Amino acid sequence: MKKLSKLSKVSLLLAVLFGVDKILGVARQMIISRQFGLSAELDVFNAANNLPDMLFMLISGGALAIAFIPVLSEVLTKEGRSKAWDLFSNILNIAFLLTALAAIVIAIFASPLVTNQLGIAPGFTESQTVDTIRLLRLNLISTLIFSLSGLAMAGLQANQHFLLPALAPILYDVGQIFGALVLAPTESLKLGPISLPAMGFGIDGLVYGVIIGALLHLLIQVPGLIKYHFRWQPRVDLKDPNARKVLRLMGPRVISMLFIQLIFLAQDNLGSRLPEGSVSALTYGWWIMQVPQTLLGTSIATAILPTLSEMFSNQQFDAIKLKIERAARVMLTLTVPIAIIAGMVLLPLIRSFLGLDETATMQVVSVSQVFLVGIVGHSLVELFVRSFYSLQKPLVPLMGSAFTLVVFILLGIVLSPALKAVGIASANTIAYTLQAILLTLLLSKIMPSPFKLGGSLLKSLLAAAVGGGVAYAVINWAPRLAGTLIGSFVAFGIGVVLAALVLRKDLREIAEL
Repeated sequence: MKKLSKLSKVSLLLAVLFGVDKILGVARQMIISRQFGLSAELDVFNAANNLPDMLFMLISGGALAIAFIPVLSEVLTKEGRSKAWDLFSNILNIAFLLTALAAIVIAIFASPLVTNQLGIAPGFTESQTVDTIRLLRLNLISTLIFSLSGLAMAGLQANQHFLLPALAPILYDVGQIFGALVLAPTESLKLGPISLPAMGFGIDGLVYGVIIGALLHLLIQVPGLIKYHFRWQPRVDLKDPNARKVLRLMGPRVISMLFIQLIFLAQDNLGSRLPEGSVSALTYGWWIMQVPQTLLGTSIATAILPTLSEMFSNQQFDAIKLKIERAARVMLTLTVPIAIIAGMVLLPLIRSFLGLDETATMQVVSVSQVFLVGIVGHSLVELFVRSFYSLQKPLVPLMGSAFTLVVFILLGIVLSPALKAVGIASANTIAYTLQAILLTLLLSKIMPSPFKLGGSLLKSLLAAAVGGGVAYAVINWAPRLAGTLIGSFVAFGIGVVLAALVLRKDLREIAEL
């Protein structure tokens, strides 16, 4: 058996910890869905998250972190850890101040941001609108905390430390579960012989849980910062050459992330005009798709960025091409079969875990199946966007995200009147699949030689057809298993094993990432 490469080990570690995060996420969603269902209250909670999430992603999350890691890795390699931490402290201070300023502006103008026809939820009732504004403002507290925590993750990852940043989302889940179990309920919930206190905050309790989770997300990373001798400095230096380099890279990424977050805002805007529960159905469908996508796509893409950045610093272009190509082949090998097989066995799982009525269950199943088809596109987009940033070429991902936003909005407007929430999910899947194809072609052009991914794609489609077909047969026709929760697990397992047999040679590349 081949020894795992360092990147394979990191990807495996991240996949395991992301898996724990997703298991806790399942528990969280089960608790919330059994309390709130596909209700107007839950629509409010989900809609109120969007602007705070967008603010975080624009500044300290996806925007700054991805622009920051290549420069921080370069400084760490060429100038040492002390200089790297000087840069980190400077950027941390800038990010927090920008986030605080933006949060104040959003809090002041929350009402028009929610109610405007181009805003978050113009289709909500007056009562829903009032609650959305209140929860939006409350959510901004967690955004301020995440402005620090998101950069802490980037700093540790640049130091090739991945454990604590991967544990942070797990602690975030713990805070959210506490909110759902203790803070939100009006009646005591029982865990075996234990009766939990019920604080009775209702939907507000979920937001309090988010704030507690954000604090835990930050605090778990502090030991890592101490280990690598981080020292905070109360300075803001916009003239520092490395800081200016980060900000130059960040500019296109901010606009890219704005386009990405506008997709979520447009999704809720369109969903708020559909029947009650549509926003929550889309949120559940997106979350279900994110479970395998995070395990298979995000883990590899997250692990590869510091490595590619280091290779770029040393001008190892042939190695960069091979690393990206191998990662893309692995993603195709894993995501295509899983997307199809998972879609075949969803109904009993959602019926059992979310506890919704049959109509709501079928709605979530349909939306989730469409989102699952998009796993391939979303995973490859994560890989290729990080690849362009490791090469310090941020304008190409900017173009790709703008293209995706336009396609999504046009398709969403066309498809949602007839297909409702399924139409919005379809617009997302199509838009991201087209972006993945576009980025593949553009990245291949600047590599020493073109990518060769066609063979992996065809074999993955064959494996998906075999595994998905058998999984469908088991869950629908197998005696004693058809339509049951156990049947879903058995069908999924058999489908995955058969797909793995078809792809057995390709799966060996996982060890060579």
